[in-house]
Amino acid sequence: MNGCRCPSHCHTYSQVPERPTLGNTDYAFEMAVSNIRYGEGVTKEIGMDLQNLGAGRVCLMTDKNLSQLPPVNAVLNSLAKYGINFQMYDNVRVEPTDQSFLDAITFAKKGEFDAYVAVGGGSVIDTCKAANLYASSPTSDFLDYVNAPIGKGKPVTVPLKPLIAVPTTAGTGSETTGVAIFDFKELKVKTGIASRAIKPTLGIIDPLHTLSMPERIVANSGFDVLCHALESYTALPYNMRSPCPSNPINRPAYQGSNPISDVWALHALRIVAKYLKRAIRNPEDCEARANMHLASAFAGIGFGNAGVHLCHGMSYPISGLVKTYKPKDYNVDHSLVPHGLSVVLTSPAVFAFTAQIHPERHLEAAEILGADIRTARIKDAGFILADTLRKFLFDLNVDDGLAAIGYSKADIPALVKGTLPQERVTKLSPRPQTEEDLSALFEASMKLY
Repeated sequence: MNGCRCPSHCHTYSQVPERPTLGNTDYAFEMAVSNIRYGEGVTKEIGMDLQNLGAGRVCLMTDKNLSQLPPVNAVLNSLAKYGINFQMYDNVRVEPTDQSFLDAITFAKKGEFDAYVAVGGGSVIDTCKAANLYASSPTSDFLDYVNAPIGKGKPVTVPLKPLIAVPTTAGTGSETTGVAIFDFKELKVKTGIASRAIKPTLGIIDPLHTLSMPERIVANSGFDVLCHALESYTALPYNMRSPCPSNPINRPAYQGSNPISDVWALHALRIVAKYLKRAIRNPEDCEARANMHLASAFAGIGFGNAGVHLCHGMSYPISGLVKTYKPKDYNVDHSLVPHGLSVVLTSPAVFAFTAQIHPERHLEAAEILGADIRTARIKDAGFILADTLRKFLFDLNVDDGLAAIGYSKADIPALVKGTLPQERVTKLSPRPQTEEDLSALFEASMKLY
């Protein structure tokens, strides 16, 4: 046998020479997603989950509005029933800032918790992810894990505590992703932390919780689902993204469109087309609200691995530079542009711009959203999708463009400046963009109808 050189007998077997990757683009993608549990009333199981985890000190995070509402009560009842020792933090800010993250992190460090529960929309779940991360890595500087170029974007190598997310909006998909977004006040720009390591251990999707959502929150969180699906489906394909990571720990969470994310994005888009208008118009429509809750998680699985691009990249300064706008149905003491609204207002302009690349995907999306494409020409894909989106937004009483939420042409340079640091997402646009392109997109989004 000693003459045999096959790998099973020869332990000195030499490495196969690697195929060079062309132009240093990536050649692989991976799917990372939280465990998801779905069912009406399933929140009552959370106390048992924490018992099963052996959790001795639990941090329950929510916001001031939600702390009085049925979703938090359902969690509190379950924690009491199973004798779970917990401390509640209800100081989460809607559309969090670096300071509101830091306040939550201080609370988490002091509490020395061994598990976390987040009950709320994206703001609460994202804040809880950040609190878990920095309490688990107490010597790290805040900017260590914040996305480059604003922070250092270091990979997360510390083990985190279990985090159970209970989403109460049908929007962000944050219960499935390793992303936490906040407003960096000093630069007036939104940025975030992106790492598979911070994704929740479990997302508990209980459709009963969506019944306490006011109309505009249903609409705006639904627009986030819509853009997650559209952007991840039209993003730069994963094997065209560069650079190829030298080590898998450096492969970004947002990798570009890929065959698995595509399935989730398209399915989420179909649900949005069928149910979003119903969910907004009738708070009692349990079927529509339950389906939008699921669509949010589906789109989260898609964009959590494919990423988003220009609608999100441009939305961050739209939220960050807000002047006096206060949206209906949001009980807050500060001006804010809800995330879903800031994302959807640029969508007609963005998809008219990106449709030059993969026009067939843009046309397919337009058809799902109700456009008749039987006689459409492929080169008109962008205009058709843009018109379909405008009609969709008009039917749902969405503010008429950026001008309606307080912006004017004079703000465009600042909006462009705030978009430039968002490379993590803007680089995933299928069509590269210059500063002039971004200016034109903001200008085209000033008025929609």
